[in-house]
Amino acid sequence: MSEIRGTIQRFTSKWGLILSVLGIAVGTGNIWRFPRIAAQNGGEEGAGVFILAWVISLLLWSIPLIIAEYALGRKGRSGTIGSIMKLIGDKFAWLGGFIAFVATAIMFYYSVVTGWCIYYFSQSLFFPLPTSTNEANMVWDTFQAGYMPSVFHAVAIVLAGLIVMKGIKMIERVNFILIPCLLVILILAGIRAVTLPGSMEGIRYLFNPDWSMLGNPSIWLEALTQNAWDTGAGWGLILTYGAYMRKQDSIITSAFQTGIGNNLVSLWAAITIFSTVFAILGSTMTRPEIIEVMQTAGPASTGLTFIWIPQLFMEIPGGRMLSTLFFLALTFAAFSSLIAMIELATKVLVDSGWMRYKATGFICTAGFVFGLPSALSLEVFANQDFVWGLGLMISGALIAFSIIKYGAGRFTQEVLADGQAVTGFHNMWTFVIKYVIPVEVAVLLGWWIYRSIFEFAPDTWFNPFDLYSVATCLFQWGLIAGLLILFNNRIARAHRE
Repeated sequence: MSEIRGTIQRFTSKWGLILSVLGIAVGTGNIWRFPRIAAQNGGEEGAGVFILAWVISLLLWSIPLIIAEYALGRKGRSGTIGSIMKLIGDKFAWLGGFIAFVATAIMFYYSVVTGWCIYYFSQSLFFPLPTSTNEANMVWDTFQAGYMPSVFHAVAIVLAGLIVMKGIKMIERVNFILIPCLLVILILAGIRAVTLPGSMEGIRYLFNPDWSMLGNPSIWLEALTQNAWDTGAGWGLILTYGAYMRKQDSIITSAFQTGIGNNLVSLWAAITIFSTVFAILGSTMTRPEIIEVMQTAGPASTGLTFIWIPQLFMEIPGGRMLSTLFFLALTFAAFSSLIAMIELATKVLVDSGWMRYKATGFICTAGFVFGLPSALSLEVFANQDFVWGLGLMISGALIAFSIIKYGAGRFTQEVLADGQAVTGFHNMWTFVIKYVIPVEVAVLLGWWIYRSIFEFAPDTWFNPFDLYSVATCLFQWGLIAGLLILFNNRIARAHRE
């Protein structure tokens, strides 16, 4: 199927939009990352303060940016480059290009993670669960030692590409199946987890606040980082789907449904994980020992999900079925997000005159090739996750900058209020976009740079080839931004013609 410039497809219903955007938001960040980050930021009494900071971050970062993305996409009816150009002019085409590249760079290694999920789903389906940590580590190490990560990386990107090639209507249909199935599976797994003896201790720890942690800036900054990661706010993905949004669908209502729905999924995933871990390990370990297990990232942050979860399910009657369902849910979550990332990059090329099938083929080929280093090396994977995960903060800042440059008040009146009376909520959103988001970005980036210099790479922070150095971020960001600025006029011309 091709897509002709000037003929914009639409989501067929409000639920099609919401389920597709939840497909963006609900990904491995909710199921794989959130429980581990909550555990890492818990005190002796519990992780409730982190949960509080995370909810506040939803209100002061994610939902304002989700509103901005919906509004930019629906106003511009284009991808990131076209929408930014229509808002603030041709000379800022590079800015939309940078937003697009950050999400695309994440897609390169995110398809590798999707491949891991597919592999572990197949393992749970066809092979017995591991009975010990050594056995679980052997499964992981054997998988990583060969070329299987590259094979499953290819499978993930080809399957997602075939869906994107058919356009937004096919994406909508697929998400109508994936997201409800994902939610049902998570609900079933969660119900089983909370009924295990000892599970309430895990839930109490998750929600019980350790008020001594309230003044710890690291907790607040980790909560903001996690919320930015697991909602997809500031990626440009919601902007891309917003281009297909129907005129009658409310931007603000859709944004709250997206943000709150996403966070509820994260909380339920955390309840499931904490319940399972505490129930199974509680009889042989103390609470500090259990928390240490949950906090241990393992290779490429895989410890809790890919090494411990299969073992834990082994201890539960019917555990193999639950493990299979869990990894199926994780696969669905990863796959729906991967579809959105490929669609973002494809939409940019379609806007510049490419036929959809050619654009999708090119993006998927590039995704496979540039994702291979992450598939073959966990060190490369860790570097790309660090650089471009942090780059999401810049993407969020650039989206806010675009609206500030246009005039935040003017944007609110013309787009959000759509010519109607401006409400108190509209004014509050304008204030957050204009002042709060820039401060959050400055503080967050400053904190990450500080940690990179003094914690992650104190002796090599100036080395661009070090995994976690400031220099590796600045080099990679600067290279891409420099190329985009250099070719800005050509990019703008392609999106005008």
